[in-house]
Amino acid sequence: MFVSSSARRMHQRGSDCLSHRGHPALPIALLPALHRALPVVASAIMLGLALPVPGIVQAQAGALPTIPGYAPATAAAQRQLEQQAIGGPLPTRAQAHSATLSREPHVAGTPAQVRTRDYVIEQMKAMGLETEVRTYDVWLPHATSVKITRMGRDTVALDLAEPPIASDPATQLPQYPTANGSTGEGVGEGELVFVNFGLIEDYATLDSLGVSVKGKVVLARYGRSFRGIKAREAEKRGAVALLIYTDPLDDGFVQGDIYPDGPMRPLRGLQRGSVFNGTGDPLTPGYASKPGAPRLKPEETPLPKIPVVPVSAYNAEQLLAQVRGTDIPRNWQGGMGLRYHVGPGPVRVKVEVVTDAATRGTKQIHNTLGYLRGTEYPDQYIYIGGHRDSWGPGAADNISGTVSVLEAANALADMARKGLRPKRTIVFATWDAEEWGLVGSTEYVEDDSLRLKKGAIAYLNQDVSAQGSQFGGGGTPSLRAVLRDIVKSVPDPKGRGSVYQAWRLTSGTRADSLEPGMGDPGGGSDFAGFYNHFGIPTADWGFGGPAGTYHSAYDTYAWMERFGDPGFLYHAASGRIGAAMALRLANAEVLPYDYAEFANTMLRYIAPVERGLKQKGWNTAAVTPLTAAITRLGQAATQFAGARDAALAKGVSKAQKDAANTALLSVERGFARDAGLKSRPWYRTLIYAADVDNGYSSMVFPGVNEAIRYGTQAETTAEIADLVQRFDNATAAMNRARAALETPPARR
Repeated sequence: MFVSSSARRMHQRGSDCLSHRGHPALPIALLPALHRALPVVASAIMLGLALPVPGIVQAQAGALPTIPGYAPATAAAQRQLEQQAIGGPLPTRAQAHSATLSREPHVAGTPAQVRTRDYVIEQMKAMGLETEVRTYDVWLPHATSVKITRMGRDTVALDLAEPPIASDPATQLPQYPTANGSTGEGVGEGELVFVNFGLIEDYATLDSLGVSVKGKVVLARYGRSFRGIKAREAEKRGAVALLIYTDPLDDGFVQGDIYPDGPMRPLRGLQRGSVFNGTGDPLTPGYASKPGAPRLKPEETPLPKIPVVPVSAYNAEQLLAQVRGTDIPRNWQGGMGLRYHVGPGPVRVKVEVVTDAATRGTKQIHNTLGYLRGTEYPDQYIYIGGHRDSWGPGAADNISGTVSVLEAANALADMARKGLRPKRTIVFATWDAEEWGLVGSTEYVEDDSLRLKKGAIAYLNQDVSAQGSQFGGGGTPSLRAVLRDIVKSVPDPKGRGSVYQAWRLTSGTRADSLEPGMGDPGGGSDFAGFYNHFGIPTADWGFGGPAGTYHSAYDTYAWMERFGDPGFLYHAASGRIGAAMALRLANAEVLPYDYAEFANTMLRYIAPVERGLKQKGWNTAAVTPLTAAITRLGQAATQFAGARDAALAKGVSKAQKDAANTALLSVERGFARDAGLKSRPWYRTLIYAADVDNGYSSMVFPGVNEAIRYGTQAETTAEIADLVQRFDNATAAMNRARAALETPPARR
């Protein structure tokens, strides 16, 4: 996982404190008998097929067979197809996949990562899928040597490695060096300064205290912003090196028992991760890293120039113990057993990093693709994907997502072998080098841009899909209703009814009129190329819980088996959701995007824009046209939904449905501006983006809100006007879709 998003925020860096682990609710041995107990729908398409357990069908008592985007005559059959898909993923098979794929550390660009490619391709071929490997040559320099020396009252070379654990074989294997991905190399030496989380506001506090980090080595806590932002801000202010540690207050012993006795991070555990503030190969921005492609020089990119190294809480304590100087602000104290001080000094630190940039900085990465070709619309695509690479064995991040994709693929491929193929093509993808800046998925998106812009229906992301029992979901508002409906039919492995019912319970959603909250797609996982770059609707989901092994040597199969997902029930559950979700979108007669929910969600973002304008002392009247434009879209979407349901109920031609779907595909794509954001042209959508000064948090209406933060009133007004026009274009597209369904095509 590169940067957290929506359901994966359950696994936030710095505060992994959700839920508890589940246990089997339906033993595998009972499945055959339960299958036989199901009623068979009187539909020719379903005769003779094994169906999943009654708990799945009955999870949402009294659920109606109607489905948005389906005619009443086909909705019941589609529900049964989804039940068949939900019955496909198996915990035992998911466990076997996890054991194999997390057997060893498999950092992008290593032979071990090639072995994960081969395993996934072998599995997909065995399913009967068409397979493809996309290989790219990208800038991926690996650290070869890292040293940190404390020089104060005494001189000590810190032991940086994460100690092996006797009961966990994977922790005894060679580790990737304790360096952050895309770190600068060289030597940085100076007095140590503690900068709290290394946020922009933390440096403002230091300025008020009269503390400069110029020429200093800075120590920052993980959390509250992307580590690449921490590196950017430290370098901008003249620091010569950056050390980042995870405080035990955030994911260590303060939160729970540490591994191997509990799920939290040991004192000597640390968090690796990329510090590149960008997406894709930094040497080929905006185009694929294929042979012959023009390439920038590394020094021409925004890659960090200073060494950036992760350290354990244990080593951070060894450094902070001798720091004195300025006292810390009250809220900067962490969870280590000492009083924190800002510094600078008197302790000095020397940081030395060597990489292979000069000898083999460019390495090959490999995406895997499995295709289940559609029978009616083979050139329209539903993608379900997750990354394979990790910083260690990666059982949670992200072998759990890879396993979910494989289980969804197996379920739908098995149905295809029985003659039940989807109408649209479903692509099962595993991406490489996500941990280095979404590199694999970005290169693919840039490589296949024409196909995606024309025919991609949705991208479904699986990143840390199972490491606990508490469900969370998110994505673009247009797909949230579909995800909510799907999880009403998937059983909760702990026996709490459906996943949806358990979700309502654990999220504290009591009122029938309310739905559990869902996360926004900012940036930082493999959906970014699809959504942030092209405006293709996206959804993601996963199961979270207490976890402190993120990006460490302790994210292992043994940890997962004991703490994350005993029995691998939630791996299977995530795959069940993916299989049904992909099938729902693949077979829809009219694409089931919900632009009424989209518009209602957008209206909630008007108030923060008004507050931003008021804080600047600017006229808030500029938001009135935006509110009106969003309202018009909501009205058009509601009218379209009524027209869609009426047309499907009475019967509508294929030509009409095709015309409506063409119009629907243009709605969210229309919010992607070719010129992109002024701060980051690669990010094109004007609805959501990762905050440019945070990286983890989502920024809504980023063009507008960045103009408020950094620009002039005139620039802000222009951004609002652009957004108004795009909402009006979306409304026009909704009206075209409605007209296509209401007006029969002219006879020739």
